[in-house]
Amino acid sequence: MSLRATAAAALIAIVGMAPVAHAEEVGKVGVDWLGNDIVVDAISDPKVSGVTCHVSYFERGLFDRLKKGNWFEDPSDSSISCRQTGPISIGDISLSKSGEEVFDQRISLIWKQRLVKRIYDRQNDTLIYLSHSRQVQDGSAKMAISTVPLYGQAVTWTNGKP
Repeated sequence: MSLRATAAAALIAIVGMAPVAHAEEVGKVGVDWLGNDIVVDAISDPKVSGVTCHVSYFERGLFDRLKKGNWFEDPSDSSISCRQTGPISIGDISLSKSGEEVFDQRISLIWKQRLVKRIYDRQNDTLIYLSHSRQVQDGSAKMAISTVPLYGQAVTWTNGKP
């Protein structure tokens, strides 16, 4: 097997192992005559049932893209709010400080992504959801967080509470 085929197989295996949520568009608000919109997506955490995050972001319209150039990229800005929307059941989640990717959306043709990561704050028994962008270079400091406290909730842990 060639090096290229081995790398492709490894990438497919890695991507296949990481369940990432899909977004469902629940709102879209026009903000100007250029066709720019604010989009609101609902995202269910694939490893934590009973938690839904709503992420809002700016989507550039065709006229704005033609006027300003940079045709294949949307801004990095986003906002996030996560809440308990049912009984919480937590599967095999990452307990590392760097967290675990829950959602990934491409916001440029190749280099830029909008991400939602989940971090478990064991000391405060809280799930933290961080929305940010990832770029190959010139990383953005634009981010937003939301928390879902687990204290006092009837939470089911598949592998036992850590």
